[in-house]
Amino acid sequence: MRARPGHPRLSPRREPLRPVWDGVSRGSEVVALASALTLTAATVEIAVGGHLGLFFDVCFVAICLASALMVRPRDYFTVGVLPPLLMFGTMVLVALNGTRVIAHRHDSVVQAVITGLAHHAVALFIGYAVCLVTLVLRQRAGR
Repeated sequence: MRARPGHPRLSPRREPLRPVWDGVSRGSEVVALASALTLTAATVEIAVGGHLGLFFDVCFVAICLASALMVRPRDYFTVGVLPPLLMFGTMVLVALNGTRVIAHRHDSVVQAVITGLAHHAVALFIGYAVCLVTLVLRQRAGR
């Protein structure tokens, strides 16, 4: 039923629901959120178990997927290069706080970073693949 001219609408107009893959966040916002979530997952894993393990890997893959879904199309490149940089940055920060968490106690920081990257290479590969595939599918769906 149409409203009469001059009379207010009883119910406000609702915006149509957007699909979950229709991201609208800026790339810088997504990078900040992904960094915070990744470091939080690493902190929780270290606090609970004393080392980085499967929980961190699963969280990393989920964060990569969420980042690819949240970003606006204009900033695909920013999120497309995010997973390796995110993993590297996390390993550097963890190694600077104590190499025993990701490597042997007597290892140097550089060696600990390389060891950490090697131990979490599967999560990095899966997270990167999920991110890139999601971005490609979103780009094709947008055409």
